[in-house]
Amino acid sequence: MKKIVITEFMDQAAVDSLSPDFEVIYDPSLADKTDELTELVRNADAIIIRNRTQVRGDLLAAAEKLTVVGRLGVGMDNIDQDACHGRDIDVFPATGANDIAVAEYVITSALMLLRRAYQSVDRMTKGQWPRTDLMGNEIGGKTLGLIGFGAISRETCNMAKAMGMDVVAHDPFVPADDPAWELARPLSLDQLLTTADVISLHVPLTPETKHLINRDTLSKLKKGSIIINAARGGVVDEEALLEGLRSGKVGGAAIDVFEAEPLDETAGKRFEGINNLILTPHIGGVTVESNVRVSAVTAKNVRKALEG
Repeated sequence: MKKIVITEFMDQAAVDSLSPDFEVIYDPSLADKTDELTELVRNADAIIIRNRTQVRGDLLAAAEKLTVVGRLGVGMDNIDQDACHGRDIDVFPATGANDIAVAEYVITSALMLLRRAYQSVDRMTKGQWPRTDLMGNEIGGKTLGLIGFGAISRETCNMAKAMGMDVVAHDPFVPADDPAWELARPLSLDQLLTTADVISLHVPLTPETKHLINRDTLSKLKKGSIIINAARGGVVDEEALLEGLRSGKVGGAAIDVFEAEPLDETAGKRFEGINNLILTPHIGGVTVESNVRVSAVTAKNVRKALEG
């Protein structure tokens, strides 16, 4: 019986769908147990992961029988794809399964940061009535700038347009004649930075996108623009963003992904005292519904590959 090791949380129904036909080891805490996980994968045929398990280096070397990696999501920067390709290990992301969840995260964050009214609980419970301070802005009529224009970005575009936003996008990898440009107006990166009221990142972490948002790019923003990163940590220079938030150049930010995850207490303290900031623990693509979809797609992909 072929063996599947699942290292992070997965919908139980999808786990159960694999159990009758495969030896399934499911322990959502394995991503934090490097030594134990390394031993478990020595005779594993497949491994199913999210974003924390690093399929590279010693772990990949130990997994001598591995033929399949199932990714509960779409980001691939925690997988050594070149090494997997060299060993004929199939890698299956759950493409499309969490698009709606991420798009809703972006729109929700934009609404909260523009309106400014949803982080007032402490003041209200102390008997304050900060009505004037919390008079924010409407999302209708604002311009959304999408950096990267793949599937999730296009889903975000559709939702934004339904809210009355104008949408511009930058993606040098989408051909000029692609029908997707009927949804959004293509701009250069510099044009987008100076045009958009809300900027949302939708790019993978590569050497080219590392710190794509930095002191130089932030200096080009419209004053008060909002930054949303539910893509990958490292695409944004966090220190530069914090400087922009404190100075008022950046009007607000929602950060779901970080250069080092999970945040420890020391890293977290850097963000204290900034009121126009939303921090979430890499859950942009994770909802009850998307978890069911992502898990089902991944289980199906892994089963199909193992059964040949």
